[in-house]
This record gives sequence, C-alpha cells and structure tokens, in this order.
Amino acid sequence: MKRVLTGIQSTGRPHLGNLLGAIIPAIRLSKNNHESLFFIADLHSFTTIRCANDLKQNTYATAAAWIAFGFDTKNNYFYRQSDVPQVTELAWYLSCFTPFPMLANAHSFKDKSDRLSQVNAGLFTYPVLMAADILLYDANIVPVGKDQKQHLEITRDLAKAFNYKYPNSFIVPEISIDKKSQIIPGIDGNKMSKSYDNTIDIFLSDKKLRKRIMQIKTDSKPVEAIKNPEICNVFNLYRFIASENQVLEMKKKYQAGNFGYGQAKEELYNLVIDKFHNERNKFQFLMNNTEIIEKELRKGAKKAQVIADEVLNRVRSKIGY
Repeated sequence: MKRVLTGIQSTGRPHLGNLLGAIIPAIRLSKNNHESLFFIADLHSFTTIRCANDLKQNTYATAAAWIAFGFDTKNNYFYRQSDVPQVTELAWYLSCFTPFPMLANAHSFKDKSDRLSQVNAGLFTYPVLMAADILLYDANIVPVGKDQKQHLEITRDLAKAFNYKYPNSFIVPEISIDKKSQIIPGIDGNKMSKSYDNTIDIFLSDKKLRKRIMQIKTDSKPVEAIKNPEICNVFNLYRFIASENQVLEMKKKYQAGNFGYGQAKEELYNLVIDKFHNERNKFQFLMNNTEIIEKELRKGAKKAQVIADEVLNRVRSKIGY
C-alpha cells in the first residue's frame, strides 16, 4: 500500500478556495486504497507568525475544517508538525547535504531576496524542513500544486544525495501534480488568496457570509439585460459548488434576461448555506470544543512518531550515531 503525504500551513481559517482547491480533493483522495498522512505545518508557519494565540487558533481552525469535511482520522494519520520533534533532527542531517546555491535559488527565498532584512534563517532553510517532513515518513507520493514542484524536486535531490553516501536511507518520493486542479476565483475575479484580501470564509455567521458574497464584483448591466455567465465572477464561483443541473439552470437565467446580479449572489449564498450546512455546524462545534481537536492531533502524533522513530533510527545508524 502506497503512502501519501500532505501538509498545509496554518496561516488562518481555511477559505472557500482552500476547501474547493485542496482540502476536499485531498479528503477524496484519502478514501482511495492507500495510507494517508496529513499534517498541519505549524513549524513552517512560525517563520511569519509571532503571536502564540494566533498560531494556536490557526492550527485549530485548519484541523477543524479537515475534520468537519470528513477526513478519517481513525484510519489515517492526522497530526501537528511540532508534535513530532524528530523532524527537526532529520532536518539538521539533511541541511548538512544541502548546497547553499540550492537554497539561494529556491522560490521561498528568491521571491524575497530583494528584501533580505525580512528573510530569517527559517525561511531560507524552508525547503530542508519540507524535505524532512516528507522523508521522515517514507512517503511514496506527495500531491502538490505547481508552485511547490521545485521544493519537491529539492526533496528528491537531497534524498538521492544522501542515499548515494548512505545507501537505502530514504524512499525517493514521487511528485504528483494535479493537472485538473482548478484556480478558485475570489470576489474580485483573481485567484482567491488571503494576500489579495478577496476570500470567502464559509465559516462566518450567516449575516456576515451573505454580506461578503454580496461584495463579489460584477459589471454594471441592468437587471433586464441578457448576461454572459462565463465572464461573471458570481457564476464562476457557483459552478464550483453546484450540481450540473443547477449550473445549467443558472446559465439559462443569465441568458434569458430579467435576472440581476443581486439575485445571482443570493442564489450563490443559499447554495453555500445548503451545501455546507453540516460542515459549518461541525466546524463551529469543534472550535467551541478545541479539546476534541487537541485530542485528535495528539493521538495522530503518537501514530506518526512510530514511523518517524523507525526512519530516524535507520538514518542515525547509517550515519554512525
């Protein structure tokens, strides 16, 4: 049985783009015939988040979203990165095999290299810790977006270099890029991202969620005008959530005229409320009872540590420790 590993940074409450583009597909993948490891990368988040309460609450919110949307924590691995400290020891061993130019050319550093005063050592060595996250668990497959492909290639290069000196230390993971992955538009039509301040948080109260959806940008065509749904931000969000029949019905309304953007936004709002009713309730319940989340994460960490100890002991013995 192949082992699939996925990690996500806890930078805040998951928004609709995170859910549709990453979380729901990953949960669907975890139900296939393989072993799934999912971890919340709170050590990576520490490169930018300095508030203890924010770090903790972001972790809880990320975990609550995965549990609320049906991730099977009993038959898979679900843990917090910092609860498995073996990863930092392995990161040190790997760093001793990492050439400086490799890190200097990594996107995580290069994108900020013009502002070196804002770059800390943790951010610079981000790809090494990411490699340790993967190699520590003998992961066979790592699904990533196109923006993370380079970091996975670094992981593979480090594993091969280490194996050349110390044979059979690591499994060299396969890179799995979902070519069908969709870019979820935000309220302004650009990719939904916290950095663009264009996200939709489905876990808001009904009133606040409706207000946010009503802020989706549209053109100024009057209610009676025939509209092209393909270039409408409201419709392009609706189609990611609705069934095929619902999408066809909505398209007909756009093309028939006498259907305003306010009505389209109202339909999108009602769809989100209906579609994610149970998940929203479960998320709120978990956030009000974080001891349940804490229990799940600690239980998952104990399971993950069994694999981590096995791999780390293997590496230690090959090095000579």
